[in-house]
Amino acid sequence: MDLPRFITLQESSHRIHNPLTGDKLAALGQALHLEPGTRALDLACGSGELLITWARDHGITGTGVDISTVFTARARARAAELGVADRLDFIHGDAAGHVSDEPVDLASCIGATWIGGGTAGTVELLSRSLRPGGLMLIGEVFWRREPPHQEAVEACHAAGKDDFGTLPELIEQFGDLGHDVVEMVLADQDSWDRYRAAQWFNLRRWLDQNPEDELAAEVRSELDTAPARYARYERELLGWGVFALKGR
Repeated sequence: MDLPRFITLQESSHRIHNPLTGDKLAALGQALHLEPGTRALDLACGSGELLITWARDHGITGTGVDISTVFTARARARAAELGVADRLDFIHGDAAGHVSDEPVDLASCIGATWIGGGTAGTVELLSRSLRPGGLMLIGEVFWRREPPHQEAVEACHAAGKDDFGTLPELIEQFGDLGHDVVEMVLADQDSWDRYRAAQWFNLRRWLDQNPEDELAAEVRSELDTAPARYARYERELLGWGVFALKGR
C-alpha cells in the first residue's frame, strides 16, 4: 500500500501537496484562532506541513495519516527538525475510513476528498472523528468559470463538468450537508503556478539523472504535455480552497 512512484517523484520538493503556499497555510492557521493543545487529525496529510507548522506556531497536537511511505517519513523528519516530534504522530496507512480513537478538536482533509468518495463522503468521514462543536477543514477544487468543452474538462482531471461545482455551489453544498462555512483561504493563480511548475522542475531534474529508468518515458511524456495543458486549461478554469466548517 503506497502511492505510485511517479507521484512521489513529481512532488519530491513539495512540503505542501496542493496549491496552498506556505504563507497561505500560515494565514489559515492564524484565521482559525487555534488554541494551544488543540488536538487535530489530518487525513491524507502528505508530508505533514499543516500539522507540523501549526504545532510549532500554535501549539497544537495531533495525528496525520497518509498512504505514502515517502511522505510520512518526510513528515517525521520535518517534525523532528522543527522540534515538534513529541506532539505529533504520523501513520502510514489508508486514510479512507480512518476514525480517531478519541474525538478531536480539528479534523481535516486538504485536497484529497477521494478518500471519502467525494465532498459529502469526506465530510461524513471527518465528522466521525470530530467532537461536538469541533472544526472541520476541507480542501476542495471548484470551477473558476465554466469549461468550454469536454477536452477542457478532461484536461482538468474531471470526467464531466458536473464533477466540480462553482465556488458558490460548493459553499451551498456544505450548507446542504449541515455545516456553516466560517472561514476560507483560496489558492490564486500564482499559488497554482508554484505548485504545478515545481512538479515540472522535479521531473526534469530526475529525468536528467535517470534517463534509463523504467519511468523515463512516462516522465518525458508529462514534461512534453503538462505545462501547455496547465496554461491552456487548469490555470484559467480551476479554483481551489480550504474551507473551515462548523456543524449546525
